[in-house]
Amino acid sequence: MTDLAHSPTPDAATDAATDTTALLLDAVAQGLTVFDLGRTLTVGMPQSPNHPAYWHALPRRHGDMVRADGGSAANDMISMGTHVGTHIDALSHVSQDGKLYGGLDADAALQGGRYAELGAHTIEPMVRRGVLLDVPTTLGVGRLEAGQEITVADLTATAERQGSAIRPGDVVLVRSGWGQHFDAGDGDTYRGLSTGVPGVGEAGATWLADHGIHATGADTIAYERLAPGAGHGLLPAHRVLLVERGIYIVEAMDLEALAAAGVHEFLLVLSPLKFYGATGSPVRPLAVVGR
Repeated sequence: MTDLAHSPTPDAATDAATDTTALLLDAVAQGLTVFDLGRTLTVGMPQSPNHPAYWHALPRRHGDMVRADGGSAANDMISMGTHVGTHIDALSHVSQDGKLYGGLDADAALQGGRYAELGAHTIEPMVRRGVLLDVPTTLGVGRLEAGQEITVADLTATAERQGSAIRPGDVVLVRSGWGQHFDAGDGDTYRGLSTGVPGVGEAGATWLADHGIHATGADTIAYERLAPGAGHGLLPAHRVLLVERGIYIVEAMDLEALAAAGVHEFLLVLSPLKFYGATGSPVRPLAVVGR
């Protein structure tokens, strides 16, 4: 039953929205620092071998067609997999025993070659509280070792050291330091197909999910602890997050500048492209903090 006596009037709701907008614009006017957490897309960049590589070409260059007034335009063509570069996994990306999130039959969910119910177009833009868990700093190292699991103890100790409470609806980003290999152009090490890659294991993913988070991300090519020589053979964190708990995953993030600045709490802004029925989308996440 609706309590009309205590419901806000339309005018009151409008006033509240206006006040909130004014606060947001005031924060912008006072100055904001924006950390770009997305990787630059370049031909030949490190990526998973399971997905089509990024390619960029110019089918029309300046001078190919010149207008009567001397003006000209260059046009681009891009091809890539939706899980290349910094990207988000839709809930249709992974299945377990033939089932997607919510018990949806994976075969039945595919309609005309697209996932209508759990595709990338169903991911709402995120403007949420973000938390960075800087695990290497907690452990006193510059970056984690190849194949090292980020345990529940590591996550707990990091949250406690930083004073970072994890709340329902948050987006939690986990830094391993492995992104340094991407920065250095060492693609083979970043992929870690033979040496392994550090990351959150099944227990850590469950711990994060139990906090009721909305999404989580990492600076590695896959949001997983990849054992040396195992490649992407087993992905338990994906199963827990995407299939069992309906939590989005963001991969191949650039978290170094955010960690170097000592920023652990921020406004996270992220919006996928609305690819209908796709299993993922490139993204350019932003961490916004006041100056």
